[in-house]
Amino acid sequence: MAGRIALLAGSGALPRALAQTLTAQGQPPVVVRFNWTEEVWEGPGEVLPARLEHLGALFASLARLGCDRVAMAGGMRRPRLDPKAGDATFRAAAPRLVRALQAGDDAALRLVAALFEEEGLILVAAQEIAPELLAHAGALGVHRPGPADLADAARARAVAEALGALDVGQGAVVAQGLCLGLETVQGTDALLDFVAGTATPFRPDPDGARGVLWKGPKPGQDRRFDLPAIGPDTVRGAARAGLAGIALAAGGVLVLNRAETLRAADATGLFIWGVP
Repeated sequence: MAGRIALLAGSGALPRALAQTLTAQGQPPVVVRFNWTEEVWEGPGEVLPARLEHLGALFASLARLGCDRVAMAGGMRRPRLDPKAGDATFRAAAPRLVRALQAGDDAALRLVAALFEEEGLILVAAQEIAPELLAHAGALGVHRPGPADLADAARARAVAEALGALDVGQGAVVAQGLCLGLETVQGTDALLDFVAGTATPFRPDPDGARGVLWKGPKPGQDRRFDLPAIGPDTVRGAARAGLAGIALAAGGVLVLNRAETLRAADATGLFIWGVP
């Protein structure tokens, strides 16, 4: 019989959505909350406070609680580690951790995943737990892109994937063929805020295509963690930035709070389009 799932819960709506799905399936998770996570946990599950410096204690607790699988979900900011507070397990992993945290997000998360796998825990992807969260191909709402929007989406995808190959970001905004912004460590909301404050002078034709946000996994990304996601805030940010819509890699992006997200897109006239 399978054991419990430990949910490494970062920020945002995804951890709560997965905890609710698991609980509805009769598998309430153990919710691991690291000490750098500022949000108060409001979902179901048994909460386990943790520090990365206390890896040995965390692994022992997960074994005691019967966990044999682990899922990573939500925003994971880079912690400021205190090596002096580390236990023996942390000290053994510290050189690898320091190198990984100085690299891109995917490299850092791969290392964290490897540490859990070395303890015999199986890594489970968010989309395995809740496949209904994945964006499908075509229109997700009532609005659809025009030819100029599709051209901007293709350009934004190419730009984002070129940057993503360096393990930097998962999104870009393009309008009338011009890149207005790139997603970096600050995230999608910061990208859209930047575009909202700077985009107007850079659109050559004020009556032309308004622009598209592209979201998709990085080339070669381990899709067991850190899949890109959108939600109602993404839609509202895209509307403030004056964009025509959002294009997503179908099967590679999570749509959180789907009903609210699509209502917001329909109300603001934005399309959400899944690209095969």
